[in-house]
Amino acid sequence: MQKTFDKKLRFAEKHLCTACPRMSDWIRDQGRCDLRPVWDGEPFESLVRAVAHQQLHAKAAESILGRMLARFPNQPFPTALQLSRMRVTSYRQCGFSLAKTEAIRGIAKSNATGKVPDRINANAMTDDELIELLTDLRGIGKWTVEMLLIFTMGRLDVMPVDDFGVRAGLMHLYELPDMPKKTEFAKWTDAWQPYRSVGAWYLWRLADARKR
Repeated sequence: MQKTFDKKLRFAEKHLCTACPRMSDWIRDQGRCDLRPVWDGEPFESLVRAVAHQQLHAKAAESILGRMLARFPNQPFPTALQLSRMRVTSYRQCGFSLAKTEAIRGIAKSNATGKVPDRINANAMTDDELIELLTDLRGIGKWTVEMLLIFTMGRLDVMPVDDFGVRAGLMHLYELPDMPKKTEFAKWTDAWQPYRSVGAWYLWRLADARKR
């Protein structure tokens, strides 16, 4: 599956180069996109991980997740039943805020009732359908579902305008005086369709490069 996806990434790079000269220069400097979605991942796990990463640096989020996973040794990730039964105090000891604790417990319970679709059913849904369905869950905003769409489902035309790194990358790409507003993204990135996820990937890389 990744081999076929890589071919699509090459088409995406060519499209972005044609659509935006500035992006073309950055792609030349950065090199090929190596986006690797978790093809065997389930939406349930992706949502839990995304909640952990909300408004945190990656290292801090992974540390908290690591403490949670350590409570369930000998398995790659806890089940929805295990997370729904985990005590609030245990979540707090791992480092989760109360709001994130309630969000994860809600995801776990919704997974048991079928509100969170499995991989097969999610594959059959459009981006908008998944966003509408999952943002109805407590603590799940559009950004969280967009991370699921890009990094688990491998959807190629997602532009997470609420993401700080994406906004910073766009500001650097076009040498804007301030961080772009969400309403301004269309004029800068609509021409990148249907490969805006790849464009976002390059914006993340650009934002990271400017931190150094």
